[in-house]
Amino acid sequence: MLPPVRAQTYRAGGARLSYHVTGEGDPIILVHGLSGSGRWWRRNVPALAISHRVYVVDLVGYGRAYRQRALGVRGAAALIADWMDDLGMERATLIGHSMGGHICTHVAALRPGRVRHLVLACASGLLTGNIYRVALKLPRAAVTGRLTFMPRVFADAVRAGPLNVWRSTTDLLGDHVGDLLPTLTARTLVIWGARDALVPARIGRMLAAAIPGARYEELPRAGHVVMVDAPERFNALVLDFLAEAERGDEAADRSAGA
Repeated sequence: MLPPVRAQTYRAGGARLSYHVTGEGDPIILVHGLSGSGRWWRRNVPALAISHRVYVVDLVGYGRAYRQRALGVRGAAALIADWMDDLGMERATLIGHSMGGHICTHVAALRPGRVRHLVLACASGLLTGNIYRVALKLPRAAVTGRLTFMPRVFADAVRAGPLNVWRSTTDLLGDHVGDLLPTLTARTLVIWGARDALVPARIGRMLAAAIPGARYEELPRAGHVVMVDAPERFNALVLDFLAEAERGDEAADRSAGA
């Protein structure tokens, strides 16, 4: 049974970050992608909340926070970093999908002392091209994923509005994280859908290769929204990745106490 869910809001500089909280334990922050919302994680939250306190974010301009002008990836990252400071959050795991992964990369660079683990799912940080080329890929991206999820994709895009989607797309295409990746200190897991038509898997492999010690996992039957297309496998990979660190901590404690 899913623990109680609490809706909360963080305000700073006129921006409103909406989020839900559930579960207990070390924090996990889930950050959705372009034109998405926190609802994109509904197949993942129950599994993650068994052993962690899960924060499901609605970015400024999206989801429950839709009546605002969307921030760029760097602005969104700065807001999340300040929110983490406000909560005194430590040992956090950031999990970001697509634009959310792009944002989480910046947060991990801004707050290395607070972010212990980073999970990048089909992240857009190395995506290049112009908005028209990206738009041309959308029909194929739609049919390579879970078709029953398409109504949610369209509903969230409509709620955000075309101006916010346009602003966010042009901003992320102009922000390249290549120079940032070698400086990241968080343990990193990169998860990609092999059928991703929007951000191809070759970009995922490049991303993982550029981050020190990063682990790369590719799911053969998944498309761009990998955590929706293959939720059980996605959840298992994340939880195994986090448990591996916990086992390492326990071994280190035993060694120190010997």
